[in-house]
Amino acid sequence: MMDIPGLLAQPLTRAGAIPLHRQIYERVRRAVLQGQLAPGQRVASARALASQLGLARGTVDTAYAQLSVEGWLEPLGQKGTRVSLDVRRTAVRAPAAREPRIAPRDDGLPSPPLPFQMGMPAFDAFPRKLWASIGARRVRAVGIDDLAYPDPRGSPRLRRAIAAYLLLSRGVDCDPDQVFVTAGHRASLDLVLRLLVRPGERVCIEDPYYPAALELVRGAGARAGFVPVDGDGLRVDRLVARHGDARLALVTPAHQAPLGVSMTLARRMALLAWAGANEAWILEDDYDSEFRYVGAPLPALRSADPAGRVLYAGSFSKVLHPGLGLAYLVVPASQVRAFTQHVARSGNGCSTLQQALVADFMELGHFPRHIRKMRMLYARRRQWLVEALQAAFGSQVQVDLQAGGMHLLARFPRHGADAELADKAQARGLAAQALSRRSSGTHAGQGLLLGFTNIGSQDEAHALASRLRSALGNAASTGPARGARTGARAARRERGVSR
Repeated sequence: MMDIPGLLAQPLTRAGAIPLHRQIYERVRRAVLQGQLAPGQRVASARALASQLGLARGTVDTAYAQLSVEGWLEPLGQKGTRVSLDVRRTAVRAPAAREPRIAPRDDGLPSPPLPFQMGMPAFDAFPRKLWASIGARRVRAVGIDDLAYPDPRGSPRLRRAIAAYLLLSRGVDCDPDQVFVTAGHRASLDLVLRLLVRPGERVCIEDPYYPAALELVRGAGARAGFVPVDGDGLRVDRLVARHGDARLALVTPAHQAPLGVSMTLARRMALLAWAGANEAWILEDDYDSEFRYVGAPLPALRSADPAGRVLYAGSFSKVLHPGLGLAYLVVPASQVRAFTQHVARSGNGCSTLQQALVADFMELGHFPRHIRKMRMLYARRRQWLVEALQAAFGSQVQVDLQAGGMHLLARFPRHGADAELADKAQARGLAAQALSRRSSGTHAGQGLLLGFTNIGSQDEAHALASRLRSALGNAASTGPARGARTGARAARRERGVSR
């Protein structure tokens, strides 16, 4: 029969949601039910088990105490501990628990970052000790006012900190009353769609696009109008020619999602002119704007808005961590009253503690320092991945390097359609995404979108590139025609729904 240390040969999950003592309890209980531990069998002492597992003895004592109370184990004083002799009747009463199986997530729910996963900041580089220290001080300072319902617009202190940061870093001159704190970027977009767009009106979306934006637009009952993006950003001439009557345009001018290109000054001015002339709105998603590796970050489109037609959306998910669930929206002065009335009717606001933590982090000067640190780190990690891809694939890969961002676009023209490549990579646990699945046509071409922010070393980058090479295989492509057919089918599907 196996003893408890053998049952715990598979490492315990130290960073998971289930406490260590509960994991020990579950494994011992399951072993008794399945006959791996027999009635009367002696088990390792709490002291010995704690020493072997490198745990505090109190952790094992807690597990053993629960097992003893429920009748699975029987303490014998100085003689040690054994499996209860009465365990057979206990086993009849208790249903057997099966070992949970780990399977790929396909339900759209959050999961730990996978290799190449996009949109995830570097968790290993987040200043957790500093964050915990600030959080501890904040919790100790909680007063009576902090226990009341929060301001649905967001904490006044955080809104002031955001306004000050945007003025210095993005050239956005706004009053704190124009800033609304939301529960994430999707919440910001949903708020804009509810207040500024009526069902049936057209909303212009960059093509290729951010999938969640398309889902929200269609969920609001609006019609999506796709506008192609090239090396200079959004094709404003196409927007005017095809969708000039649109009510709203969703754009990422600093760093287009997902191509990574920046919108030129000429096109920015043309877009602002269109919005002013047609009394349309522009929602500027300042996606990844802080992480630019060539020159200084570009100013926001909102900073050049003379007619007050641009709403500016930012998020703390990419620059701090997504667990915060906090974003912000800057609205034109003409819309402050309408947005204020709506949020007062529709919600209770975001967590006051989370908002206070972020406000402290910004007011103490840590926020810009953290961004500078991440910018240098991401530049290095991006270079590691580029070099690793070139070493693994040689001339079979073409990497589209843009000035910034948290992912890169790698094209594999000899390996077939990118959707099939992405499926192969994901089957091997690699979170590569197909560019064609984010486009309504074929103008953007094909390629794999690969996040690099959580690649911790050069060795890890080369190991991941080798895994990707193994996943994709060496099969010859059927050529551009195959990819073109895939893109054409996608284009037909989108046109049938949105036009």
